[in-house]
Amino acid sequence: MKKLIMPFGLMAFLAFASGCGGGTSTDTTTSGDTSTTVSTTTDTSTDASASNTTAIGGNSDTSMAEDREFVMEAASGGLMEVALGKIAATNAASAQVKEFGRMMVTDHTKANAELKAVAAKKNVTVSPHPMEKHQKHIDELQAKKGADFDKAYVEMMVDDHKEDVSKFEDEASKGNDADVKVFATKTLPVLKKHLEHIQKIQDGMKK
Repeated sequence: MKKLIMPFGLMAFLAFASGCGGGTSTDTTTSGDTSTTVSTTTDTSTDASASNTTAIGGNSDTSMAEDREFVMEAASGGLMEVALGKIAATNAASAQVKEFGRMMVTDHTKANAELKAVAAKKNVTVSPHPMEKHQKHIDELQAKKGADFDKAYVEMMVDDHKEDVSKFEDEASKGNDADVKVFATKTLPVLKKHLEHIQKIQDGMKK
């Protein structure tokens, strides 16, 4: 009887050991599947992050936001300067104001073309129309003629060029994009010349 019992116990032990080995194999397969799932999730996250990044001149959206804002503002302001300069050439009573208006058309048409080229290089699309705030100035002054136009136009040009000089100085010294900074630096002396000229005209009108 003892000889029959011992082989039976040995077979039971081997069966148990085989069952444990099968469980270990199943766990390994499950772990492998989990690893694949994590890897796929990570790749998806990376792609989503890349798709949400907007660039200007090859830089991140955050670092170039102020440069894009400057470009859009300067482009719109330039369009206003040209439009008002054309109106001044016909609606102004003063020969000096008419001459200043013609200078605005010439200088800002050139600056607008240069800025448009910079914007295109940076994949920034500028509107061919002035912003609402700039269009408002155009509409207001277009309705005036003679001495009334001269007074309103000169006052607006003084205020506008003071603001422009300040913004261009900031961009020239603190801007992130090299090409936009070059444009601001190059255009700044022209704006300062305009401001000096229109202030002299304003001083003459007060006498």
